Amino acid sequence: MELIVALGIGVLVASGVWLILRPRTYQVIIGLSLLSYAVNLLIFGMGRLRENAAPVVEAGAVIDASQYTDPLPQALVLTAIVISFATTALFLVVLLASRGLTGTDHVDGREPGS
Repeated sequence: MELIVALGIGVLVASGVWLILRPRTYQVIIGLSLLSYAVNLLIFGMGRLRENAAPVVEAGAVIDASQYTDPLPQALVLTAIVISFATTALFLVVLLASRGLTGTDHVDGREPGS
């Protein structure tokens, strides 16, 4: 399970960095989104990955903390997802305004060859 999550994080980071280095602003925004998804997976994985474990502690049972996942990274990831949706929406509005003002969606504001 950890190998699959690590490979997923690696693919997301590689794709995000590649898209950030592209000349168009929409590709840069998508690259930033992919990087934020990779960071969310990394934080989520820090809380320990468990399969077939009880999600709730039974009343009166002796608690062994190694049998449960840490809920704090899960809460942090949920908060980060909401914040990343808001910033992505803001970036898209800025992208549309910039394209309307300059007539191009290149990062530097100029078409190649002009």
